[in-house]
Amino acid sequence: MPTDTIRPHTAPGHLGPRKDGPDPGPPAGLRSAALTAVRYGARLGTVLSWTAVTIGAIAMIIPFLWMLGVAFRTNGDLYADPARLWPTHWTMHGVDAVLDQLPFGKLVLNTFVFAGGTTVILLLFDSMTAFALARLKFRGQNVVFLLILATLMVPFQVTLVPVFLTLFHLGWLNSYQGLIIPRATSALGIFLLRQFFMQLPRELDDAARIDGAGDFTVYWRIILPNAKPALASLFIIQFAALWNDFLWPLVVTNNIDMQTLPAALTLFSSQSGVDHAALMAGAAISLSPLAIAFLVLQRFFVQGVATTGIK
Repeated sequence: MPTDTIRPHTAPGHLGPRKDGPDPGPPAGLRSAALTAVRYGARLGTVLSWTAVTIGAIAMIIPFLWMLGVAFRTNGDLYADPARLWPTHWTMHGVDAVLDQLPFGKLVLNTFVFAGGTTVILLLFDSMTAFALARLKFRGQNVVFLLILATLMVPFQVTLVPVFLTLFHLGWLNSYQGLIIPRATSALGIFLLRQFFMQLPRELDDAARIDGAGDFTVYWRIILPNAKPALASLFIIQFAALWNDFLWPLVVTNNIDMQTLPAALTLFSSQSGVDHAALMAGAAISLSPLAIAFLVLQRFFVQGVATTGIK
């Protein structure tokens, strides 16, 4: 009687007998080479990242340094060949011209009232509209949102003449209400706040409504306190845009006592030439409030950017 041959147990897909015990893995030399490659790649990525950041920072800083240099140089230094980043002869002519030829304090006040007042009203209107589109349900909700987004494709210059004629008939030219009211809403702000409001848990609304809260209470007591990063980001974006706005204040106001600082700086440009030192000095001074606003709100701004799109 033939004796059965005893064969070693093999697992499917294996060519030889199965070995018990832990897998020894790749050889030590191969593991060391792999770790070295990973570390080299990480260091190379860090170096490239810092190089890109440094180049970008230099590209953004140089124009501001050039602006400061022009503000304190003479025309001879301005047209010198080769050009220099810093003047060879420092002068206060530009700063003196801004302070002497312009009602600087009044211009700064007008600019602050225009940019600050418009931004505060804009945050209120845009947040209320965004709350209705994000947290409430009504017929035609998506159609209204699409119409608002469609206005982003219409340049402001297209509606400039009709808005100007409306302000003329209302008697609002050369006035704060004429500067503020037509700019007190933003389709971009509505879009940004709606997207942020939609990320907030709806359980917050339900809990407040169980306690008897209405729509406005939910908006004011629940949604807005949880949307500080988005509101701060929108505040910085709109405040900076309105502070530097040139066309609208130039069209609506023709009285120097009601103009904003960017519009009033056009007085240093005439047919006889441009006073570059005074122009750059005024521009440098006008940038300081923006820098202060960003330094104060940068924590909320970075948080708003970092949390956008995260459930």
